[in-house]
Amino acid sequence: MKKGLFLSMLCFSLTTQAQGVWETPTEAGQKAEATQSEVAKVEVKDAKYLAGAVPEENGEVVWRHEIVSPGHTAQQLYDALLGRLNELTQGENQLEGSKVALVNKAEYKIAAAVKEWMVFQSTFLSLDRARFNYTIQVECHDGKANIELGRIRYFYEMVRNKSEVLKAEEWITDKYAMNKKGTKLYRVSGKFRRKTVDRVEEIFQLLDNTCRMIGATK
Repeated sequence: MKKGLFLSMLCFSLTTQAQGVWETPTEAGQKAEATQSEVAKVEVKDAKYLAGAVPEENGEVVWRHEIVSPGHTAQQLYDALLGRLNELTQGENQLEGSKVALVNKAEYKIAAAVKEWMVFQSTFLSLDRARFNYTIQVECHDGKANIELGRIRYFYEMVRNKSEVLKAEEWITDKYAMNKKGTKLYRVSGKFRRKTVDRVEEIFQLLDNTCRMIGATK
């Protein structure tokens, strides 16, 4: 009698435990599809930031861009881009020391040292940002201008009251910002990589538009 009662209780216990892990094939399939869908969304979102998004030359992170502007002289392009870079370095998000540092009027060259805030998150309760330093070099010719953006440094408060200096070459490149498969960005360095790629695109677009507008108001 006691033996039979014990076996009955054991069977009931195993059945109760099993109920927590059993599910219908349909439910399992739906969960798998949902997980795959979430992964796919992340991959699509980060596609432009994956392998090759950050160019390197001789071990340094450098972006290059050519503006083709037929019909405009080197002087016209120089004047327009100098004016735009002066505006850029004096903007609301800029920091002390951000300026057009050097010009060569005879060779139509400009060098700007840009220092600005890179904001990751800004809410009433928290502010996550870094100081973002880089240089822009411009060389103008008749009908075109060559732009170089590099020497990127970040100053980020990783620990309270201690700012960490991060070099782009050791922080946002494929080697340091992505997993080995090249399918996913790391959480912290990845956010720097996304913001940097977006900012470079924004600056190049701004300079493109500046050259297109030459003479538009005359």
